[in-house]
Amino acid sequence: MKYIKQLLIIVGISLVGELLKHLLPLPIPASIYGMVLLFVGLMTGVIKLESVKETGKFLIEIMPVMFIPAGVGLLTSWDTLCGILVPIGLITVVTILTVMAATGWVSQIMIRKAGEKQDE
Repeated sequence: MKYIKQLLIIVGISLVGELLKHLLPLPIPASIYGMVLLFVGLMTGVIKLESVKETGKFLIEIMPVMFIPAGVGLLTSWDTLCGILVPIGLITVVTILTVMAATGWVSQIMIRKAGEKQDE
């Protein structure tokens, strides 16, 4: 019963995100609204971590399985994608390298700032 309650909380927040997507004229996906709502709820204490922790961990563990339908969709579109495979591959590699570099850069800045605070 605990897991059903946790899942209903997560689904309810996702539903509110969907409603916000339809109400607000911003080009933001509903999932982002839901994640922001969940984050704010957890940070303010409105939602206790114990209320969603186990189900959240489970959903993260099965996340790779959720990509199977998208992969099958790509396979059915192979004729269309075949002609633009090189540009897509290049964009993917450049994006991965950019994200890795930005993540490393931001991490180094945060580690330095944390070290400066400890020295004070």
